Order: sequence, then C-alpha cells, then structure tokens
Amino acid sequence: VRVVRNDVELFDGKLESLKRFKDDVREVQTGYECGMSVVGFNDIKTGDIIEAYEIVMEAQTLR
Repeated sequence: VRVVRNDVELFDGKLESLKRFKDDVREVQTGYECGMSVVGFNDIKTGDIIEAYEIVMEAQTLR
C-alpha cells in the first residue's frame, strides 16, 4: 500500500491486515468501513489517501 498526504507519498509498504468488523477479509467494497494495519507505519490521519496495488512478476519469454 501507498500512503499519500497532500500529494506527497509518505509511505510505501505492505498491508498487514484488513478487517471488516472483526473478520479478516481480502477486499472491502467502496463505501463500507474497514480497519487496516500497515507494516512499519502508524501515522495515518484523516484525509490521507491509501492506495492498494499488487505487484505481479511475470517470467520473460524468448520470441
């Protein structure tokens, strides 16, 4: 995940957990509340933007 505040990237790291109520979940739909913790960062404030992304590694092939 990436944490952005005032158009400045503050942190880029791993999402430790994502919860909906007390259940661990893999995704939360837009508009629903959730809780999350980020490895190595605990200064999230109101108005921060949290961007989630996935890095996919693909093997190169010869043509």
